[in-house]
Amino acid sequence: MKVVAFNGSPRKEGNTSILVNKVFSELHREGIETEQINLTGKPLRGCTACMTCLSKQDRQCVIKTDLINDCIDRMLEADGIILASPTYFADVTAEMKVLIDRAGMVSRVNGNLLRRKVGAAVVAVRRGGSGHVFNSLNHFFLIGQMIVPGSSYWNFAFGRQIGEVEQDAEGMETMQVLGQNMAWLLKKLAG
Repeated sequence: MKVVAFNGSPRKEGNTSILVNKVFSELHREGIETEQINLTGKPLRGCTACMTCLSKQDRQCVIKTDLINDCIDRMLEADGIILASPTYFADVTAEMKVLIDRAGMVSRVNGNLLRRKVGAAVVAVRRGGSGHVFNSLNHFFLIGQMIVPGSSYWNFAFGRQIGEVEQDAEGMETMQVLGQNMAWLLKKLAG
């Protein structure tokens, strides 16, 4: 089994990555392979609403100049998907929004390619807006007919400077429980 996480933070080793790695530590304990892909630092283009993905139905976006098609392929290969984003003006980062829009559309017009995969949202936040980010990430999973495990609280932790999220004991515990629940669900679904 494998879980792939897409990190929308421009800080490759920042708070968002720390939270993803906390989830990963629980997945590793259960023998589940993981991979974290950073979306930032690479040019990305938003959906152009050209609908070529609908007419071709080839599991790809017509835009071939960035990493989104590779991300779609990684999603298709994985059993579980984590979308992780810091909170930017009470929403996901622009890079995460590109992934959501393009991968979501390709999946939907190709027969809901991500149906019944496990999906989990992870949010880093300095103070406010995390609820909206959490909802935006979960909307991707739910409209894609994915299965979302819960945790002991909403999947976010507080911190501004790199490493500060580790001081949020409840947030770190939430990530630990999320990893445990995600591993349990993946194993149940695998039979």
